[in-house]
Amino acid sequence: MAVLGGGIIALLLGIIGLFAWWGDFLEVLKGSIPVMLILGGALATYLGYEEYKDKQAVDSITETEEDLKQEVERLKKEIEELKGKKEEEEEKEEKKEE
Repeated sequence: MAVLGGGIIALLLGIIGLFAWWGDFLEVLKGSIPVMLILGGALATYLGYEEYKDKQAVDSITETEEDLKQEVERLKKEIEELKGKKEEEEEKEEKKEE
């Protein structure tokens, strides 16, 4: 309850102060808008740069992932070929033993 009461009092004092010092408020507002624009622009630029770096990292990971998939497929084929050769050798050995 104390927080609610304090909030209401602060709100009322803020409204009264805004009307009492309207001219001063406008001067502070005029002075603070360029600063807010500069800081907001700097923040947007930084976030855009970070997003660009993240996208580049994802692209390189995707390329690496595709390369790895191709390598796995190549190795699977190689294993199948080796299995086929091994089976042929075993068949030859069985024929020799007979």
